[in-house]
Amino acid sequence: MPSLRTFRTSPSSTALLALFVFATAVAVGAEDTPKKDTPKKITRGTYYQNPLSFGTTRATDPPNYARNATEMGIDSLLKASWLDFGLDYRFRYEYRDNDLRRPMASLDQPMLHRTRAYIGIHDLLDPFRLAFEIQDSRRENSQFARDNRDVNEFAITRLYGELYFKSLLGHDPIGNNRPLSVRFGIQNFDYLDRRLLSNNEWRNTANTFKGFVSSVGQESNDWQVDFLAVQPLNRQKYDWDSPVTKQWVYGVIGHLRSWSDIVTLEPYYLAMNQSPVPGVVDYQVHSPGLRAYGVVGSTGLDYDFSVTYQTGRNGTRTIQAYAGTFEVGYTVPSNPWKPRISAFYGYASGDHSPKDNTDNRFQRFYGFGRAWSANDYITYQNVSTPTVRLEIKPHQNLRLDVNYSAYWLDSATDVYSVGNVIQVQDKTGASGKFLGGEYDLRARYTWSPKTEITVGYSYFQSGGYVKSLLHRDHTNFGYFQFTHRFF
Repeated sequence: MPSLRTFRTSPSSTALLALFVFATAVAVGAEDTPKKDTPKKITRGTYYQNPLSFGTTRATDPPNYARNATEMGIDSLLKASWLDFGLDYRFRYEYRDNDLRRPMASLDQPMLHRTRAYIGIHDLLDPFRLAFEIQDSRRENSQFARDNRDVNEFAITRLYGELYFKSLLGHDPIGNNRPLSVRFGIQNFDYLDRRLLSNNEWRNTANTFKGFVSSVGQESNDWQVDFLAVQPLNRQKYDWDSPVTKQWVYGVIGHLRSWSDIVTLEPYYLAMNQSPVPGVVDYQVHSPGLRAYGVVGSTGLDYDFSVTYQTGRNGTRTIQAYAGTFEVGYTVPSNPWKPRISAFYGYASGDHSPKDNTDNRFQRFYGFGRAWSANDYITYQNVSTPTVRLEIKPHQNLRLDVNYSAYWLDSATDVYSVGNVIQVQDKTGASGKFLGGEYDLRARYTWSPKTEITVGYSYFQSGGYVKSLLHRDHTNFGYFQFTHRFF
């Protein structure tokens, strides 16, 4: 753990402390109202409500490919309810024509392989629990050098011990246990809408972290608070992953679900502390924010929005950055295909001038890029983008979605990070702000309860900025993906 001196006192850290104290006070001091006096508006056994916004449903814990031993149909395991295990494999073929993330215009057809295995032990030794997951990620048939976005052989993505107290804080108004848990070790996770902290499920390799994660409450409760103090791990292609040198990510994330039939509120505070190392300046950023999502009664309307403010220091420069997302959707309830039409807008500030004393570039933390661009051309910084989308389910096993997105830079003179792979910049601003437009089409078919097949196509029409600096008129991206879990 870093010393307290590395996390310097500032108005922002004071705000973090205030939020921490408030959340802890709510968690410890709240009294459960007797059930007989509580109007039971929640009747489904859980306060949790899934967001309907595109791509924001968080990964499950344990992972969705894992199963309890009692479900295996093996006589010797029928009483092993304390054991979860899973094994899955994913193959993806990609057709990438003129990929912007590559140094030259070309045709590339990589084949990506990802294999995961998971073991979890719970209840048997309570309050002590543990989990282990390993992921093997490989790539073949590409003309470009392997990178750690595609290759990370035999990486440990979960290896943690957990203290789990099932009902230490009593129960919520509908009777669910309110637990307290503390985990330490290697972990991967999704938080909020996944745009700031995510395990990056689409990418062939995973985001992983080492450190402490604690939760007061659980997903089914009316309120919950999560605490993070973790080091991101550098993905090593052929060696064990190692922590990013002297970098820590901290977080306090609240979940208020008492009114989840109307709105779920998620106030949060994230911070990143990068102590100086050779080639890297002292960097500290504090990010308070709020996310809210829900449905509007029985109208068929749903919404999801988030706002984040950032302050801190980047070397000698003061950080002042902003970001936000907003999505509104409408599902036609009378149509058996359940079509959902949605409009989305996302914004993250870019640096206005490298010569002034203020850094306006938004810190994207460790989010995922798939929701911004199926091509993976956009990251959550220096961007302004609207999207319109249609989702339909013509069969119980088939889901289709199609969308169009347009992309502009917030600052014409700041860096454009192409999928966090390469960076280009026009310091004069003469290339303008328009990056281009992207058409995406995807079909997901559940072949069997254990197998899913996905096919997709994306066409990117370059704007003036991309034509000027990356010299590509358009790109094509097609893919076929096969996913199978073995249990």
